[in-house]
Amino acid sequence: MATIRTHPVPSSPLPLPLLFLLLLLLLFYAPFSDASVHDYNGERFAGMGNAFILHGGSEGLYASVSNPNSTEGSNGDSFIRFDKLTFKRPETSNESAKGSDSVKVHAIIFEVEDREMIGGSAYGGQRAICCTPDLAKLGACTQGAVIYRPSTQNPDWPQVLVASFTGNDLTATLPSRTVPITRTGMYNMYFIHCDPSLNGLEIEGKTIWKNPTGYLPGRMAPLMNFYGFMSFAFAILGIFWFSQYARFWKEVIPLQNCITFVITLGMLEMALWYFEYAKFNETGVRPMGITFWAVTFGTIKRTVARVIILIVAMGYGVVRPTLGGLTSKVIMLGGTFFLASEILELVENVGAISDLSGKARLFLVLPVALLDAFFIIWIFTSLSKTLDKLQARRLMVKLDIYRKFTNALAVAVIVSVGWTCYELYFKSSDVFNERWQRAWIIPAFWQVLSFSLLCVICALWAPSQNSMRYAYSDDASEDFDREDTLSLIKPGPIPPKDGRSFPASPDTKTTISISTPISHDGMEVEDKRE
Repeated sequence: MATIRTHPVPSSPLPLPLLFLLLLLLLFYAPFSDASVHDYNGERFAGMGNAFILHGGSEGLYASVSNPNSTEGSNGDSFIRFDKLTFKRPETSNESAKGSDSVKVHAIIFEVEDREMIGGSAYGGQRAICCTPDLAKLGACTQGAVIYRPSTQNPDWPQVLVASFTGNDLTATLPSRTVPITRTGMYNMYFIHCDPSLNGLEIEGKTIWKNPTGYLPGRMAPLMNFYGFMSFAFAILGIFWFSQYARFWKEVIPLQNCITFVITLGMLEMALWYFEYAKFNETGVRPMGITFWAVTFGTIKRTVARVIILIVAMGYGVVRPTLGGLTSKVIMLGGTFFLASEILELVENVGAISDLSGKARLFLVLPVALLDAFFIIWIFTSLSKTLDKLQARRLMVKLDIYRKFTNALAVAVIVSVGWTCYELYFKSSDVFNERWQRAWIIPAFWQVLSFSLLCVICALWAPSQNSMRYAYSDDASEDFDREDTLSLIKPGPIPPKDGRSFPASPDTKTTISISTPISHDGMEVEDKRE
């Protein structure tokens, strides 16, 4: 995969329009990375040990299959194709190297299981990529050449192509060639040279990587079908919700309007991701416009969903008519989460993930994780207070819904924590991407989890003829249910006006009303006794 140059994200607070402009610049000026067509535009080799290396790409590729009835681009062939690759050395390169045909650049392709076939060491010392004098003395290799050995499972691999500088030429070209893939695996490509005289060497051109079903990298190929399935699932949910919405539109409350907005965003996001992967599979290059809008709709959906869950947890529209002074804080938290998530998602989907150093990725992931944690703490703290209010006011219908809502959120959080631990284990224990065929499950799980939680919310707050009973009302009759209230009142004797007391008799019958009328002079009016 081609190396990209990333621009640092400003750490100081910036106005929203300026931040949005920066996101657009990142979108349109980032090179086509993370694609099956790998472009190399002036990238330079970096010194590693005694070799100079440039990473040309890493992708999971499935073995070729015979499928004569398939269309062009998905004809069952799997290959890596070299297309006009040229190496340019600077004019100031070592004059002693000019005029010699021994200055060579190697392109090496190997399957990750054969990584031990590249490089070697003498007497158990430090591993070297280029042949050292000690290894040359042992006759293991030619000094200054790249060390590689045939694979034990496939003698024709690794595949090595060589470009040589002739005489005083400043350029060397790799021959155009297509390398067929006959074994499924994670393939790596490196450009390597061992001559210090080529310091400052640059590469121009591209390589094309293709799977049997198209140009999608192997680890991403299952996601196209997954997003097609999710689009269908959102369509079913949308049909159910919008039919209920149209049927009981006079009873709709503001919360249900917000849920409608989230469902609409989800439908757009899934459809855009499907078309993005389909276009990527067809051309080998990510359609950056579709990618941008898929990322943006997804980020808006996640932000709005978190804000809605938070304000519902606060009891907005149920036990309180407004959020009061908390409105600005909720908006600020939602806006900050949107910006942090948008930047992270754009960098992950538009740029190459492997090109981010550990610290750079931590810088982008950590703010999103902290904001998510803050959302969770605030949500459950607010839910606890709202449940107490509903319990105190004996609003049993609303209390039952909120308890189910709380249980669903608690399960989602527990599952999220468990899956995050699994994801950390998966990535930390798979350094060389050997389990690439299962990597698509990681992002797919989060989509399924959020969709499941949305389905629970839709089931709890679906529009119906009783929707208004969930809404806030300042009617005093809402504070207590009649049956529960009557059970709390115990009849007893009413003292006379003159203040004299008398013992209660078992035969005394007293009738009291639930609300005691008050006379104009402030004195309570006695109830009639038999």
